[in-house]
Amino acid sequence: MKAATLAGGRVGGGVVRAANGLTARWAASARNGTVFSAPGVWPLLAFLADGATGPARTELSEALGLPADQAAGAARELTGTLGAVSGLDAALGLWTHHALALREEWRAGLPAGTYGVFGDDLVTAQERLDAWAAERTGGLVERMPVTLTREARLVLACALALRTTWRQPFTELPLRPDAGPWQGRALRGLHRRSVRPDRVGVTGTPDGFVTALTVPGDNGIDVHLLLGEEHMTPGQVLTAGVGIVERALPLTGGGSLPHGHVGPGLYVEQQPAAEPGPPVLDVRTVVYEVRADHDLLALPNLFGLTSASDTRVGHFPGLSPSPLAVAEARQSAVAQFGALGFRAAAVTAVAEVYGSAPPQQRYESTVVRAVYDRPFGFLAVDRESRLVLTAGWVTDPAPEPVVSFPGAAPPAL
Repeated sequence: MKAATLAGGRVGGGVVRAANGLTARWAASARNGTVFSAPGVWPLLAFLADGATGPARTELSEALGLPADQAAGAARELTGTLGAVSGLDAALGLWTHHALALREEWRAGLPAGTYGVFGDDLVTAQERLDAWAAERTGGLVERMPVTLTREARLVLACALALRTTWRQPFTELPLRPDAGPWQGRALRGLHRRSVRPDRVGVTGTPDGFVTALTVPGDNGIDVHLLLGEEHMTPGQVLTAGVGIVERALPLTGGGSLPHGHVGPGLYVEQQPAAEPGPPVLDVRTVVYEVRADHDLLALPNLFGLTSASDTRVGHFPGLSPSPLAVAEARQSAVAQFGALGFRAAAVTAVAEVYGSAPPQQRYESTVVRAVYDRPFGFLAVDRESRLVLTAGWVTDPAPEPVVSFPGAAPPAL
């Protein structure tokens, strides 16, 4: 079963739109050097909405973009289908304190094999949660983003780990930008040429122009690199990227662009060639690794957690007869982009407590040249459903490795 089923069913297409909607709203608040995964949050909010009442249920439904009475079914479909996507591992975990009674009808709605119990030995329990996070993400996220306390009664977590290998690998070449925020830095650059100029294109938004490059993976996961005009914020660029992925924003492909500087970091030129040939795409970008930790309660309106985090009362009678409120909600995420492929992972957890110069040539060819040599955004996307799996912003790319020679004298002080 491929992720195409997300877009095909009665609820499925709505799930993709709803999850991408959360991505777009989260992206609007994005700052420099970040990575996040809305599909890693969305199922947790949905299962909470299914057991919530009052204002908490209303707010969670608004954050989800779906009615609360559809949330649990949609969450099961999303988590099940994510787990079937090639190159993507997804898991849901639920742990409760041994003294907490759960509503069996709510627990039965969660995927099988997700339930565990913890006791008063919080050190051992935390080690188990951390091990689950590390195992489910292949070690990219080493620990659970929430910490157990004496008051903790329930932890609900979602882990996502994705990987893809480029259909056409990059070649590593040093990149030394001569302008912009990375000017003067020796960066670990990537370069490749292909005969697919329409892998890159440009779109216009009310905030400015955005250049989008698609780097196809070999298993149905693509990474889109997004470069906006220099005055644009990360949120504006990433929001435009979601629009491009959903085909709500028209993209003019590189093969249809006129000669000249046609978009941010994008140029169409005539270059000498050994023989006649079709237009080519020439890409320069950088190796990067981005890590980020997010406190979802710092943006309670975005995630529908304003009322749910009021510990003076209980909000989830559908989960348990005991009054429960959200005490912690966090996500830890990482993304790595290199010459051969891309890896990303995210673990999201909610903890609840009781309420209370070349030779001369005879020919020329058209070259569409895309250069990502200043901060840019990225989206990892399932190609068939167009579900955005991970989003982020690169501000600190990998430096060029320092080559040392055995026996060389140390530098003078």
